[in-house]
Amino acid sequence: MEGMDKIERKPLRITDTTFRDGHQSSLATRMRTEDMVPIAEELDQVGFHSVEMWGGATFDVAHRFLGEDPWERIKTLKKLMPKTPFQMLLRGQNLVGYRHYADDLVEAFIEKAAELGIDIFRCFDAVNDERNFDTAFKVIKRCGKHIQGTICYSLTERRMGGPVYNLNYYLEKAKILVDMGSDSLCIKDMAGLLAPYDAFELIKALKKTIKIPIQLHTHYTSGMASMTYLKAIEAGVDIVDTALAPFALRSSQPAVEPIVVALEGTPWDTKLDLSKLLKLGEYLETIAPKYRDFLDTTKMAVIDTGVLKHQIPGGMISNMVSQLKQQNAVHRISEVYAELPRTRKDLGYPPLVTPTSQIVGVQAVLNVLFGRYKMVSRETQDYVYGLYGKPPVPISDEVKNAVLKGYKKGKEPITCRPADTIEPELEKVKEESKPLAKDLSDTLIYALFPQTGTQFLKWKYGLEPVPEKIKPKTLEDVKREDEAIAKAKAEVQKKAAP
Repeated sequence: MEGMDKIERKPLRITDTTFRDGHQSSLATRMRTEDMVPIAEELDQVGFHSVEMWGGATFDVAHRFLGEDPWERIKTLKKLMPKTPFQMLLRGQNLVGYRHYADDLVEAFIEKAAELGIDIFRCFDAVNDERNFDTAFKVIKRCGKHIQGTICYSLTERRMGGPVYNLNYYLEKAKILVDMGSDSLCIKDMAGLLAPYDAFELIKALKKTIKIPIQLHTHYTSGMASMTYLKAIEAGVDIVDTALAPFALRSSQPAVEPIVVALEGTPWDTKLDLSKLLKLGEYLETIAPKYRDFLDTTKMAVIDTGVLKHQIPGGMISNMVSQLKQQNAVHRISEVYAELPRTRKDLGYPPLVTPTSQIVGVQAVLNVLFGRYKMVSRETQDYVYGLYGKPPVPISDEVKNAVLKGYKKGKEPITCRPADTIEPELEKVKEESKPLAKDLSDTLIYALFPQTGTQFLKWKYGLEPVPEKIKPKTLEDVKREDEAIAKAKAEVQKKAAP
């Protein structure tokens, strides 16, 4: 680049997502702690800004599908990784679940996570309603930990702009999060929709508007992510999220290795050791076959070019298809695609991220199958009533009346912070979980996931046997599977031979 020598030297910092979003995005969150342990110490020596190793879906999947105590993962890895800050993804008042929890549960959860070793709490909210951060921010600050205020990146047009998600929207949200006490800001581009030149414009403007470090999180889904990072780096972004190559690309983050080489010798040189990264990647390749059943191999392309047009996250599409299959109506998927933007507009243009993506998707399917708002999901009613927060754009009276018709909580949406409507829960769940829970960690598992949490605690304390399907697959299992497949292929070829 011309004039490179005039650019201020500012090494890019990198957060590694391999232990969380890397496998959540590419392998349905199935990576087990036992496969993290062998490289934990070496990962700690790389010099990453932080390691995102918890939060998101890891809490749910660990206890539900792996038979693992999610709290133990923090404790185990912290002993092996004392140098690199631990980072988690926190869904604001939703914590790591799928509904808003009472303030006392939020306090207890964050205090426990901080006590066990989480250093950076990346807090996001599905509708970017900062009121859903109030309690979390206060507790994180009280625990002396780092608050990363987060804005979910969304669009209504092909590119940044339009009446809702324009530059001013993001700048105003950023200022609010700074005023609330954020130590850093994250732009969370969960669907990989942030275009390179929009990233340049956004980061440039944010750097002029706020004084805290800015981190960019994106996904490779659309194929733009590495280009987007490069333009964001040129604009002055402080930190980006990447994964080690075996768990990168697809719907995960960009791979760290090519970024390290691309920036070598530039003002943004990361100074990370490529040899160390390659060694860590080699290890992941050895254990990856255990998780191959969760890898999406239905298409040749490792990116979803369709998202460049329809902007619908992959998980949202699969949920809608599943819903249509149950109604024997998969042939109507094109009608759902057409209805989806109308439903999203009706509901105030929420960002399409858990749980709003599911709410909008389910309601769009219902609108196609039964007529617009003739059948309404409970979650849509809760959303319109205000229990998830304030939508980015006000919902019309016509839609409000149609959705809240017959709703037990009332016909007039709340205007207060949603959590103000929730009674304290902690003492109640302590009492309910007494027969199984041995400590606060157990109680919190039960509180967040009463059904699956109860089942896990029975497995944990030997009250019920752990099902075979929960037990980890070994490399020996993979070898036997391959041998069986090879044998079956040989039989087919033998019979087909003339």
